[in-house]
Amino acid sequence: MATRMKSRNLLLFAALLTGVAGAALQAFDMHRMESFNQAVSTGKLPDHDKLRFEAKYAAAYWLAKSGRYQDATQLFVQLMEAGGNAEQMAAVQYNLGNIFFLRGLLVNRSGGIVHAEAEYLLTQAKMAYQQSLRLDNAHLDVRHNLDRVLSLLPEDSVPKNEQDKLGIVMGNIPVGLP
Repeated sequence: MATRMKSRNLLLFAALLTGVAGAALQAFDMHRMESFNQAVSTGKLPDHDKLRFEAKYAAAYWLAKSGRYQDATQLFVQLMEAGGNAEQMAAVQYNLGNIFFLRGLLVNRSGGIVHAEAEYLLTQAKMAYQQSLRLDNAHLDVRHNLDRVLSLLPEDSVPKNEQDKLGIVMGNIPVGLP
C-alpha cells in the first residue's frame, strides 16, 4: 500500500513538473512574440529573430509603408537572395512591384506623358508583378496592379500578345469586387 502511494505521488509530481515546465515554455514563447511584434511595429528587426524570413519581411514592409522605399527595396532584395517557398517569394515580388509602382507614380505626377524615369520604374513594377504571378498565380491583387501598370506604360513598351499570354482579364473590374 505504501509503495502504491509513493508511486502515485511520484507520478503526480512528474505530471506537476511537466505542467510547470510547459507553462514556463509557453510564457517564454509569449514574451518572444510580444517583443517581436513590438520591434516590428516600430520598424526594427527583433533581436532574437534577425535571421527569420518573417522578421525581415515585416521590417521591409514597415519601411515601405513609412515611405523609405530604398531601404525597403534593399531588404526585399535580400529576402529574394535568401530564398524561401514560392508563396513567400511571390509576396516579396508583389511588394517590390508595389514599391516600383508607387515610385513611378510619384515621379510621373503630371499624369500626362510618362517620363523616362517613371517608365523605367513602371517597367520594373511590371516585371516584379509578372514574376509574382509566375510564382503564385492565385493573387487577384497582383493581376489588378499589373493591369494598372500596363495601362500606364506607353503602347510600344507592352506588345498586345504579351498581355494575352499573361491572361490579364481584370481591365474593367473595379477594385474590391471578386
